[in-house]
Amino acid sequence: MGLLVVGSIGLDDIETPFDKIQNALGGSTTYISLAASYFTGPVSIVGVVGSDFNYEHIKMLENHNVDLEGLQIVEGARTFRYGCRYHYDLNVRDSLFTHLNVFEHFKPVIPERNRKSSFVILGNIAPSLQLNVLDQLESPKFIVCDTMNFWINGAIDDLFKVLKRVNVLIINDSEARLLAKEPNLIKAAHKISKMGPEYLIIKKGEHGALLFGDNTIFSAPAYPMENIFDPTGAGDAFAGGFTGYLHKNRDFSFSNLKRAVVYGSVMASFCVEKFSTKGLEDLSFLEIHNRFLEFKELSSFS
Repeated sequence: MGLLVVGSIGLDDIETPFDKIQNALGGSTTYISLAASYFTGPVSIVGVVGSDFNYEHIKMLENHNVDLEGLQIVEGARTFRYGCRYHYDLNVRDSLFTHLNVFEHFKPVIPERNRKSSFVILGNIAPSLQLNVLDQLESPKFIVCDTMNFWINGAIDDLFKVLKRVNVLIINDSEARLLAKEPNLIKAAHKISKMGPEYLIIKKGEHGALLFGDNTIFSAPAYPMENIFDPTGAGDAFAGGFTGYLHKNRDFSFSNLKRAVVYGSVMASFCVEKFSTKGLEDLSFLEIHNRFLEFKELSSFS
């Protein structure tokens, strides 16, 4: 069966030192599903929006072979909205507002035909909702999970339950240190691995990503970007590219997971080149593969 994505869908106001945009398409589900759609399809999503959600966004997702049966549209309500301002160091941002709106009472309902999905990506939502999603599924074979500092600090018991049921946890370096209560990333990874996930990916932004599993560590490079316009959604694009590639070939060897990490980094690199989802909307697989080969060249030596 297919690939299922459950997470947030929103409208963002983003300001960087270079430009700004309002009412831009955002949310973890959006970035994940778009990135994954270049490798496999259809990609099924479950999420909620209000009646203010632009029909053009829906059309764009449909054009990328994203199955929207699980999209709830609440009439008379407003979509989840988020605003932030990035510093010149684009790893640092100030949140300006967060309006949960329809997302505040979101209860994921998995359509009947998606309950047999073999691959599932749990976007950055409350661990209690992630557990609810898993309880609705029949027998998923490969589960990828994201989380954040807010849930590590405020919902750790539910998060521990989630980690026992997932194959891959994808978090950034600060989240890994917080979850493990360990400043050293290698030691932190060992502690997190004992919490349940078969594989752990620690994203390090402009410094690449680390993959842990099978008593092995793989360090993937970051693509040297000349133009970074908007880092929003890069981590979700990474998750979508990583999981979409694995769903395409169903090879779970560590060597193939390494390739999947690089494809995830490729999709993240395209994401940051434009505001919102624009960097992911008009790609060809040839562009994606060529950048994969550039990544490969970056990490090869004799």
